[in-house]
Amino acid sequence: FQVLYNHQTELKGSQHRLPGLEMSGLDWSTHTAKFDLSLDTYEDGQGIGAALIYATDLFDASTIERMARHWVNLLEAIVHQPGQRISELPLLGEDEQQAVLRDWNRNTVAFPDERTIHELIEAKVVAAPEAPAVTFGEQTLSYGELNRRANRLAHKLIERGVGPDVLVGIAMERSLEMVVGLLGILKAGGAYVPLDPEYPEDRLSYMFADSGITLLLTQAHLREVLPIPVAIECLELDELALASYSGANPGVTVAPQNLAYVIYTSGSTGKPKGTLLPHQNVVRLFAATQAWFRFDASDVWTVFHSYAFDFSVWELFGALLYGGRAVMVAKDVARSTEDFHALLQREQVTVLNQTPSAFRQLIPVACASARQGQGLALRHVVFGGEALDVSSLAPWFEAFGDQQPRLINMYGITETTVHVTYRPITQADLAKGASSPIGEVIPDLSWYLLDAALNPVAPGSHGELVIGQAGLARGYHGRPGLTAERFVPNPFDSQGGRLYRSGDLARYGGAGVVEYLGRIDHQVKIRGFRIELGEIEARLQAQASVAQGVVLAQDGPGGKQLVGYVVPADEAVMASTEAQAAEREALRTALKANLPDYMVPAHLLFLAKLPLTANGKLDRRALPQPDASQLQRAYHAPQSELEQRIAAIWADVLKLERVGLGDNFFELGGHSLLATQVMARLQVELGTSLPLALLFQAQTLQDYAAMINSLNTHSDADLDELQDFMSELEAV
Repeated sequence: FQVLYNHQTELKGSQHRLPGLEMSGLDWSTHTAKFDLSLDTYEDGQGIGAALIYATDLFDASTIERMARHWVNLLEAIVHQPGQRISELPLLGEDEQQAVLRDWNRNTVAFPDERTIHELIEAKVVAAPEAPAVTFGEQTLSYGELNRRANRLAHKLIERGVGPDVLVGIAMERSLEMVVGLLGILKAGGAYVPLDPEYPEDRLSYMFADSGITLLLTQAHLREVLPIPVAIECLELDELALASYSGANPGVTVAPQNLAYVIYTSGSTGKPKGTLLPHQNVVRLFAATQAWFRFDASDVWTVFHSYAFDFSVWELFGALLYGGRAVMVAKDVARSTEDFHALLQREQVTVLNQTPSAFRQLIPVACASARQGQGLALRHVVFGGEALDVSSLAPWFEAFGDQQPRLINMYGITETTVHVTYRPITQADLAKGASSPIGEVIPDLSWYLLDAALNPVAPGSHGELVIGQAGLARGYHGRPGLTAERFVPNPFDSQGGRLYRSGDLARYGGAGVVEYLGRIDHQVKIRGFRIELGEIEARLQAQASVAQGVVLAQDGPGGKQLVGYVVPADEAVMASTEAQAAEREALRTALKANLPDYMVPAHLLFLAKLPLTANGKLDRRALPQPDASQLQRAYHAPQSELEQRIAAIWADVLKLERVGLGDNFFELGGHSLLATQVMARLQVELGTSLPLALLFQAQTLQDYAAMINSLNTHSDADLDELQDFMSELEAV
């Protein structure tokens, strides 16, 4: 142990007598700490004394003095009111608490604006109607044309009963029509509900039902494959005749408080929940951050993320609200690092928004190209969606420095409108390793680090990040109980404001510095997606063949990965590896039918029983780490030179000793980001352009090699340049 408490009941300084012998105590003060921290208490004639003994290489004197002061505050509160709850006993004095609150929220500023999202875009239309607004592939819409097409659609939607706070579903692939659809819904006064066509049928069915939409914008080729209830009216935007409708702005009165969109996020009950966001939240987000970014009409933004992910709100409207150009990134381009990098160069993108996981794949390609004199036009790279590992940026800083572009880390939550904080990342941060502060709060928001009873935590302590003021959502659609649980009264606001309990754990380092630590509950972020492990567990436990199921996020070869632990209903499954393999495949298939790909565990491990603590609770720490080698099929050695090359790369990327012909890349823990590494390295070794889709289609390594052979394509790529790229990839 490192911390000791010792209480002496005998009075200090008391004397003992024995026949013929008199004894008295001596001062045995020492300047050496036996433990990291010791608290000694002792009784004397005047009461109880105390001493804190600490290791000076671990604690500053000021920290120990503050700790002692907090302990005295606690003792005084107990004596003053011994009947109060433990959770209500204060550690901080009143003056110190007010100082801490001021330290967190130094200059809260309001950014009032009575205009809506589409009204701000309409102002840009008036200013520069011929300026390019949206690009997709070879197609471009000017601001004027985008506005006219969205207006015609809006008049059609109004005719169908759309107005303020009416939810309208939109299920479309990335395209110019998708942007027209989103803007048309807003102009009609409605709020869009994004339904990603790639989501599993069961999840989409739930969202259709839970949202209560009666109108859906979609595309003709999707209508037959989506689980659309018969009661929902569909408008196929790619075939909709709108020429007869007016191209003028509709005369609908939309207030800033009216809803703009409803985005569904993962829910702990096994069902996603719809978050209600009004126009004013988005408008104030850009106003409050403009002093940091200075966006303008010259900026070119990528819209990289799914419109069902709230990062897309920042990407798309960030471009349009400032008169810039939004470049829609096609799905196949987003999945190919080389193609995406080429798009950044071709379109002269200035604002790039990425999850750290996706950016990590881009680094080697961009750095290799920069050394060849082919740089990027980027001004800002904004990170969001998951924790940032600063050390992974070292190769980027070496090639580009830290001034052009600027790298910005922004912690955020859907329920608080995309972003909460702002933190520029520089080369100086590399010295801090993987830990990085999440920055300062956006000026019109307030934030607090609180304990479970909503008391401010002391400097050096950790607590829950709780957000207040302008960015908070209305709540959750149709979930008043959950809304009341997560959106609570603000005890520090005399005006009756609310706080959102994020469930994120952070540490207060003092001087306004806050460091993100992870999730309080078992919600995690995998590859940028926020995931409630409880939702996956609910799906897993719903399977008839599962007696018990638990899901954790564990470290894997490419970062965090999901691992499922299953106690099978049939004990016979534990008897053989063949039975486990068959059950594993059946469970994976069932989960894929109900969950997005990023929520399907990379590993499913079978246990006879789940480990428990002495208190009878699940002992998560005792669950075994996944060993992908145990999941491999009967080993058949690769034969051809190509098979051997593929096997060597798979083994290296997946951190396995060897890979056989019958192994499946994804069953061994691979995912889309690792797949891009495999493709890139093979292209380097073979000098051949390979479609990423091949790896997803192949059932085994042998199948993958056969598919590559069947391509029979050989490029004249510069091998020196490819070798530079491979070196950068290895560095990442």
